[in-house]
Amino acid sequence: MAGKREKAEDIVLKLRQVEVLQGQGASIGDAVRQLGVSQQTYYRWRKQYGGMNRDQLKRLKELETENQRLRRAVSDLTLDKMILSEAARGNF
Repeated sequence: MAGKREKAEDIVLKLRQVEVLQGQGASIGDAVRQLGVSQQTYYRWRKQYGGMNRDQLKRLKELETENQRLRRAVSDLTLDKMILSEAARGNF
């Protein structure tokens, strides 16, 4: 059974909430339990998104989208090059 996917903005917000709860004296276990996530999920999120603000997160998403687009373009060009090289050798 697949769990629900949190949006990156929500993850950053929840990480900040855990920091606030810890500042109020709650343990990490209690804080993440109040947010409805496991400690393992919290540590994974903290490793991936820790220290980011919303602007940095938005820029990260833009870069990931651009990276996907560029990878697709490179793969298309590589395929075209392979087809043209085979046609030039006469192996069709």
